[in-house]
Amino acid sequence: MVDHATPNLPSRHFEATINFYAALGFTVVFRDAGWLILSRGDLILEFFPDANLNPAASSFGSCLRLDDLDAFYSECRKAGIPETTVGWPRIEPPRHEASGLRIGALLDPDASLLRLIQNRDT
Repeated sequence: MVDHATPNLPSRHFEATINFYAALGFTVVFRDAGWLILSRGDLILEFFPDANLNPAASSFGSCLRLDDLDAFYSECRKAGIPETTVGWPRIEPPRHEASGLRIGALLDPDASLLRLIQNRDT
């Protein structure tokens, strides 16, 4: 296994988190009362329970670096995630940033921000 990192994000309800991410192709790798791990290919997201989380005040987030950002964005839209700039869950379309990267955004039902970044060819 190569070195890697995985985000640790809050979940108010594991079932709601599982259902949201399942619509995007994620499956449960591990679950107990205190931890949840989901994967989609090489993407791994880990969640801890936080029933008292206030999504409006959440500052949790991570980056998903994707080989095909447009395909993932399309899957989010097909899953019914609204394209908007307010509320959550929501998806914001990819755009070219000053950094030269194409970046979109996904906010999950707990308002964790997942920046969607197109991988560059090396």
